[in-house]
Amino acid sequence: MGFLIKPAAFGALILAGCLLRHKNILSSNDQKTFSRLVLNITLPAAVIHSFYGFEKEPSIYLMIVLGFMCSLLPFLAAYCLTGKLDRRDRMFTMLNMAGYNIGCFTLPLIQNFFGPAGSVAACMFDTGNAVMMTGGSYALVTTLLHLDTGDNGSAQTPVWKRFLGSIPFDTYMLMLVFSSIGIRIPGWLDALLEPVYQANSFLAMLMIGMMLRPVHGSAALRNTMRVILGRLLSACIFSLSIYHFAPLSLEMRQVLAVTVFAPVSTLAPIYTEKCKGDTAVSSFTASLSIIIGLFVMSGLAMWFRL
Repeated sequence: MGFLIKPAAFGALILAGCLLRHKNILSSNDQKTFSRLVLNITLPAAVIHSFYGFEKEPSIYLMIVLGFMCSLLPFLAAYCLTGKLDRRDRMFTMLNMAGYNIGCFTLPLIQNFFGPAGSVAACMFDTGNAVMMTGGSYALVTTLLHLDTGDNGSAQTPVWKRFLGSIPFDTYMLMLVFSSIGIRIPGWLDALLEPVYQANSFLAMLMIGMMLRPVHGSAALRNTMRVILGRLLSACIFSLSIYHFAPLSLEMRQVLAVTVFAPVSTLAPIYTEKCKGDTAVSSFTASLSIIIGLFVMSGLAMWFRL
C-alpha cells in the first residue's frame, strides 16, 4: 500500500489549500502568486531535473512522440466536437482535456509497481505530454478561439509567439535540443535546483486547493462530466492501442497503458484562470480525476503485475 502515500499526501495538500483559503489565511492574491511561482520558477526547475541522466535511445523518442500525441489528440477532438458550445465552455473543455498529471501524481504510482525502468518510460511520455501541458494547449486554445488574455499579446498574435511566451515550454524545448546534441545536465546544477523542483508538487497541489470551491449548477457539472468522460474514453482507446500495437517491450507498453489514465494536469486550473475561465470548476475536475485515476491506474497496474 506504499504507493498510496504520495497520492494521499497530494489529497491532503489540496484539502489544506481549500481550508487555508476558507479561513482567510491565504487569499486570491496568494493564489495568483503561487500560480506565477509554479509557471515561472518551480516547474521550469522540475523540467530541467527530468532531463538529468537522460540517455538517447530510439524507444525513448517513440515514448516522447506517444506522450505528445496522447495529449494533442483529445485537445483536437474537443475542439472539433464542441463547436455548438459557447466559447467559454469550449475553452474549458479543450484546456482540461489536454495533458496529464505525471510528475505530481503518476510517477510515484509507476515507481511502486514497475520500478526504475517504468519511471523512465513515464518520464519520457511526460516529456511529450509537456509540450501541450506547459503552454501548448494554452497557445492553441487562445489562437483557435481568438481569445485575448491580455498577457500574451492580442487575439491576433501568431501561435508561435504564444508558444514561446511560456517559460516552461521554452525550458522543455531547450532541454530537448541539449539532449539531442549530447549536452547533459551537470550534477551540480541538478543539486542546486533540488530545493526548487521539490517545491513544485507542494505549490501546485496547494494552489489547486485554493482554487477549489463547491460546484453549483447544471452547467458546471456538465463541463466536469464532459471532461471526465472524454478523458476516460480517450484513455481507454490509447491504452488498448499502445498495449497491443506499440513497438515497445511488454513492460514499457504496460507502463504507458497505465499512464494514459493519469489525472488532469495541475496546470489546467492555472491556464483556465489565465483565459478568464472558471477555476473552481477546473480545480474540482482535477481533484475528481485524481480520485478516479488512483483507483483505475492502481487496479490496472495490479492486474498487469499478477
